[in-house]
Amino acid sequence: MIPIRPRRPQFDSEAAEKLLSELYGLSGVVEELPSERDRNYRITTQTGVGYVLKIANVNEAGTNLEFQNEMLDRIAKSDISSYFPTVVHSQSGQMMQTTEGRDQEQHWVRLLTFLDGQPLSQIKNRAPELISSVGDLLGRMDSVLTGFSHPAARREFYWDLAGAVETIKSLQSNLQSPRKKELIDYYLSLYSEVVRPHLSHLRKSVIHNDANDNNILTGLVEDKATGLSFRRTTGLIDFGDAVFSHTINNLAVAVAYAMLDVDDPLHDAGFLVAGYHQRMPLDDSEFAVLFVLACVRLCLSVSICAYQQKLEPENEYLKVSEQPGWALLERACRIGPHFAGCYLRNACDYPPCLESDGAVGWLKPYSRRRDDKSHDRILSERESLIGSSLSVAYREPLKIVRGYLQYLCDDKGLRYLDAVNNVPHVGHCHPKVVAAGQKQMALLNTNTRYLHAYLTEYAARLTATLPGDLSVCYFVCSGSEANELAIRLAQAHTGGSEFVVIDGAYHGNTGLLVNLSPYKFDGPGGSGAPGFVHKVPTPDCFRGEYRGHGIDLARKYADHIKDEVAEIVSGGKKTAAMLAESVMGCAGQIVFPDGYLKEAYEQVRAAGGVCIADEVQIGFGRIGSHFWAFETQDVIPDIVTLGKPIGNGHPLGAVVTTPEIAASFDNGMEYFNTFGGNPVSCAIGMAVLDVIEQERLQENAQKVGSYLKERLAELMDRFEVVGDVRGLGLFIGVELVVDRETLKPATSLAALVIEKMKDAGVLLSSDGPDENVIKIKPPILFNYDNADRLVDSLAKTLDGAC
Repeated sequence: MIPIRPRRPQFDSEAAEKLLSELYGLSGVVEELPSERDRNYRITTQTGVGYVLKIANVNEAGTNLEFQNEMLDRIAKSDISSYFPTVVHSQSGQMMQTTEGRDQEQHWVRLLTFLDGQPLSQIKNRAPELISSVGDLLGRMDSVLTGFSHPAARREFYWDLAGAVETIKSLQSNLQSPRKKELIDYYLSLYSEVVRPHLSHLRKSVIHNDANDNNILTGLVEDKATGLSFRRTTGLIDFGDAVFSHTINNLAVAVAYAMLDVDDPLHDAGFLVAGYHQRMPLDDSEFAVLFVLACVRLCLSVSICAYQQKLEPENEYLKVSEQPGWALLERACRIGPHFAGCYLRNACDYPPCLESDGAVGWLKPYSRRRDDKSHDRILSERESLIGSSLSVAYREPLKIVRGYLQYLCDDKGLRYLDAVNNVPHVGHCHPKVVAAGQKQMALLNTNTRYLHAYLTEYAARLTATLPGDLSVCYFVCSGSEANELAIRLAQAHTGGSEFVVIDGAYHGNTGLLVNLSPYKFDGPGGSGAPGFVHKVPTPDCFRGEYRGHGIDLARKYADHIKDEVAEIVSGGKKTAAMLAESVMGCAGQIVFPDGYLKEAYEQVRAAGGVCIADEVQIGFGRIGSHFWAFETQDVIPDIVTLGKPIGNGHPLGAVVTTPEIAASFDNGMEYFNTFGGNPVSCAIGMAVLDVIEQERLQENAQKVGSYLKERLAELMDRFEVVGDVRGLGLFIGVELVVDRETLKPATSLAALVIEKMKDAGVLLSSDGPDENVIKIKPPILFNYDNADRLVDSLAKTLDGAC
């Protein structure tokens, strides 16, 4: 057997630079890379081309290196060549040459191309697709190497799992801890019970044998279907451990490292094995032994590590996986090998338990459970039955089947923390809201032409929350209907035809409201602002025309309104209203500078217009400090529009105005809404108000929102891409930028973060004209633990994506 601790070559960077020049005629920056038994140097030439100069240890036979070269040559002729390094010939045309080190020994020297990429070991938050892509590449490689042979591949090698039991036993004396010895004995006994009976049935081939997370390279790869970039496996390096062995050992090595330092080892292993299985299908014996082989690989690793640390205690590379390895061995002993095999079979869409096939065969003719529609079928039906302009969230859409409070569950039973849906204001399916709707629905639901107490009772409850003369209600079915009606009220009262809106605003989906929404009319498919719409700049203190926190920011932005209303007057027309969100949503979670609305309202009213506060997104205590967001600006609007959270998911909206404006609207033309103000809607609306008050959810929004914003702000110190954190209460935006100086939007990163957060079980979305603002607007019963989970997951995601 090759000595377990070979002598490392006696070379330094200066000697490596000299070799590079003499043998290959190259020069560049030399940087030593970590290695267990050889010397490896990264070379970067002046033109940016990268190489790796490899100096083998004195015990490395030339035939072994020839074997590696031929193995790489085999791969270079396949469709996966771009994932692997290639051998560079010397100036004399040779693939390898010898040189003498300071130890007066002869060492083989080779030069390989350098593969760029971030090692998997540096990726903290690994999406299932990334893990699966590791298995995919390994399966493709093993398929390419099937049938390849070389005399030097059939060697005794201490990293070969085929001889691991003997190697481990020979090293047990180096373990001082009785518990560690006990663990090793346990896994050796598992090998005898589970693996040994299958050995004669296992396939054999030449394998890489070292797919640890330092040898697996990753990078951002563009998804052609969406144009988004996602982290995937981009390379595999270091063929020094290649050997002819059981083919399954190659996957076992990768599985061993994939299970390190993760919350659910089998979960990650399942994605890796499934990716491999798609390319190199596993058989029953391989499924049966895989988990135990992965654990034995860890036993081999920690045993060799204990031995080598005695010989070279200063070599930190030897300690890379020791502590995580022992920790995993401790956890894995609580996972039954048979269960693990069933789990991995199920991950590959095989029947989990082989023994159940017969029973299932008998049961099938006699009972059948109707399956729910698959994702693909639903998507296909949407394409043919639903207008294509209606989009779905996420690259792989979720099929949500259940909601409760701040959580949503999909058809696989996975639970997601909902941090983005502000419609279920007091929580999905809140029991009190559900009960109120059910009770009234079973009693009466009709229109407002008949008397029912709930209509006026709810109107009184609602107007009691509003200041000034805002005391007359109109009930509708959505925020869009509310804003449409508000426009009619303004026109009837002022006789004006012109409207002032803020750039980036969205006010609804009707034809009129699209024309009043820059987010739509300046976006894809839009035709720009109509003549009666006057757009003013977004009061964005982060990337707007005027930035910072100066006391004159509000006046500077409001002066644009003064200019617009002056233009209206000079054109011989009259201002009807300014329609503005109190805190902007689609524009990127924009909080106005203090006093902006006060200045704006003064300008509009001086021109004879009225002021409409669109509270559809942010009303009902979401901002915490006040029940209505316009109150933070020390103003009282003439008209307030309500929607989204008002019914907690029930289609309900409202307009509240003054008696004077309501009287102007009563011009002889009746206003009637078939469903607006029906008893069921009013009962639900009152239940929402009850829950906000009884559960003190406005106070919760203030406290948890402040805590969440503080924790998010801490990420600005850790990640340069976090350009700004802003918001009020539980209405928060995190703006991602490529560069804090230029403020270039990190649009692709935002899309990637949202996908990765979904994989981590947290639902988010993006806003802003550049779609680079992560919007956070959860149900307002969101708690401190939810906030911690969101921020911790976001930090891990940014760690992995940046």
